[in-house]
Amino acid sequence: MAFDGIVTNAVARELKDTLLLGKIEKIYQPESDELVFHIHTKKGNYRLYASSGSDHARIHLITENPPNPPVPLAFCMLLRKHLQGGRIIEISQKDSERIIEIVLETIDELGFSANKKLIFEIMGKHSNIILVDMRTGKIMDSIKRVSIDKNRARQLLPGKIYEYPPAQDKIPFLLLTRSQAERIEPDPKTLLNTIGGISPAVAQVLADSPDVYEKIEEIRRNLAGGHLSPRVYLKEDGSPGDFHVIPLETYPKQIEFDTVSEMLDYYFVHRQSSNRVKQKSSDLKKVLSSALNKLYLKRQRLGEDLLRAENSEKYRLYGELLTANIHQIPSGADSVTVTSYYDGSEVTIPLDPKYPPAKNAQRYFKKYGKAKTARKEKKIQMEETDQEIAYLESVSSFLETASSIDEVESIREELVESGYLKKRKSTGIQRKKKAQPFQYTTEDGFRILAGHNNKENDLLTFKMAGPKDYWFHTKDIPGSHIILFTEGKELTETAIFDAAAAAAYHSKGKSSENVPVDYTQVRYVKKPAGAKPGMVIFTHNRTVYVTPRLPGVDASS
Repeated sequence: MAFDGIVTNAVARELKDTLLLGKIEKIYQPESDELVFHIHTKKGNYRLYASSGSDHARIHLITENPPNPPVPLAFCMLLRKHLQGGRIIEISQKDSERIIEIVLETIDELGFSANKKLIFEIMGKHSNIILVDMRTGKIMDSIKRVSIDKNRARQLLPGKIYEYPPAQDKIPFLLLTRSQAERIEPDPKTLLNTIGGISPAVAQVLADSPDVYEKIEEIRRNLAGGHLSPRVYLKEDGSPGDFHVIPLETYPKQIEFDTVSEMLDYYFVHRQSSNRVKQKSSDLKKVLSSALNKLYLKRQRLGEDLLRAENSEKYRLYGELLTANIHQIPSGADSVTVTSYYDGSEVTIPLDPKYPPAKNAQRYFKKYGKAKTARKEKKIQMEETDQEIAYLESVSSFLETASSIDEVESIREELVESGYLKKRKSTGIQRKKKAQPFQYTTEDGFRILAGHNNKENDLLTFKMAGPKDYWFHTKDIPGSHIILFTEGKELTETAIFDAAAAAAYHSKGKSSENVPVDYTQVRYVKKPAGAKPGMVIFTHNRTVYVTPRLPGVDASS
């Protein structure tokens, strides 16, 4: 990502044009590494967002409010105490570094003017947000405290004098002269190691220019005049690959924006949503993987026990043959060969010489009885294990396709209710609990709903659907319950195949072809007593084979 000194300069200029002399009215801390400032200016009200997250550090204006915890965190409380009501009197970039400083005029407890400085360091894993008392130069606090055991060279702790990050031995981009530029070898690596404030993508742009200094001068003029080209550059799959305020040639697809803040908001929201989902779901994936591995092992051992139990018929035969030939067997023998009256074959039966023949027969009957009981119990255990595996595989499938934090949290809640997870302490952030299934319309106008998770599957099938509506699910493959609402209309072949294709799309078989999908009327779908969420039995079903797709989307696209 290209949040370099040039982008930082563009952000600082945009914030200065928008927020200078604005008054801070509210401060929130949605996450431990995020801040949102509500700022009132003569031009209107704005929201300033800042993050010190290692993979999503940035500062820019936003339009939507992130969810806020009901109880503010300690750093948020400190900022409210010292900055709320303060007026922004200066916004600037530190040299050509990825540091933005906002100076605020505030009033202290005694009613005297006391200027404070908020410093936003946008430096990857070392990113931070620090509040400094300008009179003393001391740190009042930082969103991430850095003690000596974390960094011997530079600590960020309350009471310490604030020091800038160590300067690199580079020429600041904004201060580079022609004579200096002419002494630099015009290849990307050398430019990157010599000029401060540029990213690898910009170094490539400079290297491809006929005159490095002229290109730098052009960028500096555009920054000063506000003639920027904020763009997000997309990968082949449409996901964000990079961004910058100057044109880059590394990506064929791009989206242009009117402001730097809009560019940054789009890039990080679309990139961060998937990263956050992965981060939030990582512990759930470990829990599911561990539980499934244990169940797979249990199933294997049950299978081995069942195989041994299936072979126990010979014990019954031994007992019967010993009883039938009891008077022909000498005491103390360690084996005997007799003729089976079932098929006339010769059968050699091992004996324990310590016991008489009758006792040996009784021992074989007892072994057979135990094996018969074990076989019955093992079959029940095997069925229960298979059901549990099917349930957890379905949860795992939903977790793999989850695209939002709300979806992940609903799956977490389901696992807590099912006893696979302990309930966590509340993060304080309230999330929506109301089910919002996927909604589609078939080519001929039938409404379709698809569940995000097993709890939503149950809600769709047993609460929202009517008995004459139709239920779809991939055959022996984890996936969503799909409900096709007939609303009194006659079911069509087009609707059947559209709904079946949607069921295949919302399943683990999404990337396959000719996926089997069962369907039946909802009245034939039942939930066994004590069954896990989403687990059902059904009858009167038919099966169709489809290629996964969503209604209205060509399967070949």
